Amino acid sequence: MIQSSHERSDRTDRQHERQHGRGCRRPRPRGVRWVLMCAVAGMLLASGCGGDSSNEAADAHPHQGNPNPRKDTAAVPGLPGMPPLLDPNDLYAADRPNALSPVVKDFPSRVYVPNTESNTVSVIDPRTYKVIETIPVGAQPQHVVPSWDLKTLWVNNDRGHTLTPIDPATGKAGKTVDVHDPYNLYFTPDGKYAVVMASMDRELVFRDAHTMKRKKTEPVACRGVNHADFSPDGKYFIVSCEFSGELLKVDTAKMKVIGQQKLPFEGAMPQDVKISSDGRTWYIADMMADGIWVLDGDRFTEPKLMRTGKGAHGLYVSRDSKSLYVSNRGEGSVSVLDLPTRKLVKKWELPDGGSPDMGGVSADGKELWLSGRYDSEVYVIDTRDGHQIARIPVGAGPHGLAVYPQPGRYSLGHTGIFR
Repeated sequence: MIQSSHERSDRTDRQHERQHGRGCRRPRPRGVRWVLMCAVAGMLLASGCGGDSSNEAADAHPHQGNPNPRKDTAAVPGLPGMPPLLDPNDLYAADRPNALSPVVKDFPSRVYVPNTESNTVSVIDPRTYKVIETIPVGAQPQHVVPSWDLKTLWVNNDRGHTLTPIDPATGKAGKTVDVHDPYNLYFTPDGKYAVVMASMDRELVFRDAHTMKRKKTEPVACRGVNHADFSPDGKYFIVSCEFSGELLKVDTAKMKVIGQQKLPFEGAMPQDVKISSDGRTWYIADMMADGIWVLDGDRFTEPKLMRTGKGAHGLYVSRDSKSLYVSNRGEGSVSVLDLPTRKLVKKWELPDGGSPDMGGVSADGKELWLSGRYDSEVYVIDTRDGHQIARIPVGAGPHGLAVYPQPGRYSLGHTGIFR
């Protein structure tokens, strides 16, 4: 009964797209040297306490800096156990071009594409833009998700109710793990828990980040939990509910929903969630509102809509932390938002159209990879001028592809949200 209901939701989703184009008080600021000293001290403390080997990933590489530092921000106290931010002015300071953690630096560069209707993962060599392997997985794989410690890629087999681990060092799949309704997967910033977006079950399921054993289940009063991102201090995260057009605010430590609101648009279908590099603004893509919602996450007040294009879907931050790429699935385009000014500055059209969905940015930042959800293909876009570099045939229904490895100390989930 539950499965068939979700199938109807999927069909409605597709029909809509075809018909409508789916589209704490802050301490007094101090000098830069003081902030850097505190950040380094915090990292040393984090790596020396607790005996958790997972800190290997988080402490892997040095401060990369921020080209546009804010003068009014001091170090942000985080969720206990969370690695301190490299730069309190820039959440993505660890994601600079080719700044790979020692954990992943020897992994071969690959793009992993889950094909929801073929029940496979296509593996692409990004140097040749060719599929070099096809891996059979469980039923309806939705996303390929890097683990918090960067050592494993988890394929979310939603209808198969399993996770398939892939070793990114070898590209080989391991033994599946039983996890019910894993539509999407995230990790708490302290590295302790995986958060399963159980869309059909209407639950957020907190599991051990390594064994995937269930720790707590938080029922939700919305339909279609699917995407999320975490606050700068890691103490809360915001979740989109696509089938009821709602947003949730969740307390990370308590594993509890603490806020819920309906989006002010009839038929809203929120998708990807991403916080700005300065940590002040949240963006939520909406495929039916054809744009992105702009939200104050701390206050969780009503958001404002910024139109980008039909079927706005995926959100990805550039390697210099200055741009947000928005895939407009319903019209075959990518909008570019300038994060410092919050203004749309460019739109890149795919030649011959397409259905750009989920993906990621290459390690060097020069390419944006996106799945073509309804066209059995993958698009590679040059981030310097927006031209299409390649169009690669894959299996049916490609969805949440992962470009791997990517820069960053640890992963918060989805197709790769790195800090």
